[in-house]
Amino acid sequence: MIDKLKKYVLILLPMYLFASLQTAAQTYRWTDELELLKRVDKLPEYRTDAYVEQFSSYDRTGGNDDGFAGTYSFLRKEGDKLVIAEMEGPGVINRIWTPTPTDNMLYFYFDGQEEPGLKIRFSDLFSGKVYPFINPICGNEIGGYYCYLPITYKKSCKIIFDGPKLEFIQIQYRALPKKKVETYNGEFSQQDKDLLADVAQIWSDLSPAVTNYTFGKSANVQTQEKSFTINPGEEIPFFEFHKPGRIVGMTIDGGTSFEGLYKDVILSACWDNEEVEAIYAPVADFFGYAYGKGAMRSILMGKQGTSNYCFLPMPFDKSATMKLVYKKREGVQQSPVSVNVKVYYNEERRVRKEEGKFYSVWRREKTPLGIFHKFVSQKGKGHYVGTIHQAQGLRSGMTVFFEGDDSTYVDNKMRLHGTGSEDYYNGGWYALLDRWDRGNSLPLHGCLDYSLPMSRTGGYRFFLTDKLSYEKELYHGIEHGPTGNDFPVDYISVAFLYSAQPLQSREEPTDELRTVYQPTEHVYFPQLMQLTVGGGVQVSHDRGIRMTASHYGTVRIMLNDVPEGRYKVLINYFEKPDGADFQVWQRQKCLSEWISTKATEERNREKEYVGDINLTEQTNSITFHIRNNQGAGQFELGLITLERVE
Repeated sequence: MIDKLKKYVLILLPMYLFASLQTAAQTYRWTDELELLKRVDKLPEYRTDAYVEQFSSYDRTGGNDDGFAGTYSFLRKEGDKLVIAEMEGPGVINRIWTPTPTDNMLYFYFDGQEEPGLKIRFSDLFSGKVYPFINPICGNEIGGYYCYLPITYKKSCKIIFDGPKLEFIQIQYRALPKKKVETYNGEFSQQDKDLLADVAQIWSDLSPAVTNYTFGKSANVQTQEKSFTINPGEEIPFFEFHKPGRIVGMTIDGGTSFEGLYKDVILSACWDNEEVEAIYAPVADFFGYAYGKGAMRSILMGKQGTSNYCFLPMPFDKSATMKLVYKKREGVQQSPVSVNVKVYYNEERRVRKEEGKFYSVWRREKTPLGIFHKFVSQKGKGHYVGTIHQAQGLRSGMTVFFEGDDSTYVDNKMRLHGTGSEDYYNGGWYALLDRWDRGNSLPLHGCLDYSLPMSRTGGYRFFLTDKLSYEKELYHGIEHGPTGNDFPVDYISVAFLYSAQPLQSREEPTDELRTVYQPTEHVYFPQLMQLTVGGGVQVSHDRGIRMTASHYGTVRIMLNDVPEGRYKVLINYFEKPDGADFQVWQRQKCLSEWISTKATEERNREKEYVGDINLTEQTNSITFHIRNNQGAGQFELGLITLERVE
């Protein structure tokens, strides 16, 4: 009997150990998601029935109260606390964003437990002070606070905000219905810590290289390099491969040739002899230039020095052809372009049932009023992984077109609705100093440019763990204006996706569509004016620029960003009882006589003409001379408007 028991133990023990190991191997941890923040090689892989959805504070009435009042920033109240998100079923939180963090506590209740499994100050999701919520995986810039540290849960997750009011918020999550998910517990092995450090190091790399991503199916990389000169009217292939494989990355160095007002060199790529190109876009737009200058420097794509890089994997079944096309433009002197190209590739064939092919959709349109700008609309199976967007207002003044919300419909359901355009790009607070006020690149998102005088901006965002999967169809677009798409705009976008189905059509970049738009009226707002005080004046900001002189003084204001040319100068200022006298000069040239702003009652004078200027790089400023008028020593400046003189 004992011998028989020994026999059964010897037989069953290995089976039990194998089953235990297999069960452990199938457990899905938060680190499995964390690894995807560096495993770009896995980006082509499908996620079946794993939809990304979002809780956000967008105005449900269609208005523009997306957080200020806090009306839509919570689901319900529990006592004096706010329930701000509630997810059922196994899943993971991939992204949390806000421009308005507070020091109130957040409580994460996992799997129906009575006690929170995670307690953290709202602000410490982003501060980098609380492990494992470290920079740059979590952080803030361009006015927005973001957290990409994954938080997994086995059955459910409820998030409670311990405070009376929460403003702007987006919480992005994904169901994991076919996985045995381990709930995030705040316990970290050395292996967990090492992985987190690896991801943080890649995200911190200011000089990203293809070697950061040569894992898995992107390993065993070969390099094909080609240098050539392309002339207007020519097209030159730089990579042709007639076997199954995948492009792991590429660099295209054309010096400064892709900069400027004319974007005449096109990047083209075709997989497996498909009828419509998988890539067909101006080089400048594809690599995230903004209005004639390099602007994007993410960990995946952008421009570093004179070299443009892309490390998004591009698998194909039979063949791949990539080329540059130099469009000839009538009546314009076009120079030859010398280019050095490197393509990193291997012979790892696409697994058709598991991976999509890479496609990009370039679009430019003066979007009609009342109509969304569409990033992409695609049928079939796939997932969306990135957006580059240049946003040009066609009406001078404040960039309120960037109030528009993004929206995403997947398989006949709205899955995400945002709270504003800069919010979509993880930013916030356009036109405020040290917020969304200039171009700035972060690992997965950034501001491409910001100029109030040119009424333009732009942004980019890539989706790794939060890529937007669809089984039947995808629509992804963005508004322009606070409500009803009511602001006239000129929008350029490049959308990136992986799809089982090829593109059915593309837009042709005509001469006009390849030309950077140049406004003819430019408005400078007080909050972003660049001032130099020449002496004798005290300057403060209130509703405008308030200059106070006890006797006499000067203040110079730079007129940056605007193209060279001849302009009329018009200003807004206040007349009031303590109003001083002022003159306007351009360097040593007087534009106006002394103008008094002293009046018995306060009045706002709008667009008062003070003279003409010739604006160049050396003369891009005007100077206000202020003198006290019998004890009245305040000059209060509002807007400065330049109107181009033909």
